[in-house]
Amino acid sequence: MSAALSAVYNNYLTAYATKPLTRYDTHKKSELRSVYNSIVKINRDAPWYLPTTSKDAQRFAVNLKENARELRNTIAQLGGLEEEGLFGKKGAYSSDEDVATASYIGPQKPEENASLSLEVRSLASSQENLGLFLPDEKAGLEPDTYSFDIGINDMNYEFQFSVGEGETNRAIQERLARLLNNSGIGVRAGIAESEGRTALRLTSESTGRPQNKGQQFSVSDDRTSKRAGTVAYFGLDYVARPAENARVLVNGEERTFPSNQFTLDKMFEIELKAPSAEDHPVSIGLKTDTESLADNVRSLVGGYNDFLKAASTYQGAQSRGRQLVHELRGIALTHGDSLTSLGLTMSQDGTLEVDREAFHQAASQSGDIAETFGAFKKFSDMLLRKTSEVSLNPMNYVEKTVVAYKNPGHNFISPYSTSAYSGMMFNGYC
Repeated sequence: MSAALSAVYNNYLTAYATKPLTRYDTHKKSELRSVYNSIVKINRDAPWYLPTTSKDAQRFAVNLKENARELRNTIAQLGGLEEEGLFGKKGAYSSDEDVATASYIGPQKPEENASLSLEVRSLASSQENLGLFLPDEKAGLEPDTYSFDIGINDMNYEFQFSVGEGETNRAIQERLARLLNNSGIGVRAGIAESEGRTALRLTSESTGRPQNKGQQFSVSDDRTSKRAGTVAYFGLDYVARPAENARVLVNGEERTFPSNQFTLDKMFEIELKAPSAEDHPVSIGLKTDTESLADNVRSLVGGYNDFLKAASTYQGAQSRGRQLVHELRGIALTHGDSLTSLGLTMSQDGTLEVDREAFHQAASQSGDIAETFGAFKKFSDMLLRKTSEVSLNPMNYVEKTVVAYKNPGHNFISPYSTSAYSGMMFNGYC
């Protein structure tokens, strides 16, 4: 049962939740209790309808929920969950974004001279094993069932495969690459070619030198359950490039990091892109209040546009999807005049565009940022409420056939709506 649940969960993540998770995807018990109570309230009044079997409808509902979650996280990251956080969220700059990018993750009121310099000596790299280059001819392995083990993160994974009569080296290598890539253990496999010969290339998804270990992963068939010999035949245990840490000079002090993404002094989140030129450090610091506010506005507008476009994608197949598009455009139109005065204009498809010059002019002439951009704060609050509604009940926007409405005043709590949605993730597994 646990294996089936794991397969369902992994399929759900790879098919729909391709965006990275944030700290706003974790919740307190009180928040989860509030979500549960809201679902109970919705189900109490929800009508009975026929189960939705259309694949398009299922994809629409799941994608709708995920895009609502993403927009909510965008607003949360900008400080939109706080009363005045949307106006006080600071932005970070990098003097050379081809070498390193930065974002500010510190307190709302940072130190006055919050800045540092970086010299990137080398990037963090992953481990790479390169096998023997073999000709595309009949394999030298006897027909049988073989297996080998890959050790990674204190876990040992066994892979079994069969070699048929007359199979070629390349055919077996391609099958092993698919087997490893579908396993999701943290090692990617590919085929390297040279002068008509092919070899298996194994690369760790993690970077950096592991603590108390020499390798990110190891390959062997010394104690495997099936026939041994494939590791030596294909040369899978040869480490062509060991994993290395990133080497960075932070304010002149050399430091190492196992990943190319890390935090410094609990203030900046850094992502390394390339080594820097010698004696040309990258400056990291805080943007001005106007620039930070402009970044916040552009990020929120981008999140709104992405959500609107995602909802519009299924308008042809899901007529009720037009209702959500209409509601989103209505939120923007409610504050249309105020947003226009701040440099935001609505296009024909409902998406918003930011006129940078008009925005900066409005911000520079503002005596009170909170008052001038109050309409924008109300706009974000309405979007936040809408994302909560969509997340709680995405089935509200799916085309479905209603069977019966519950008797007003004599209805009862039912998990029907939620179970119908949750069942979509298990479709094909149960």
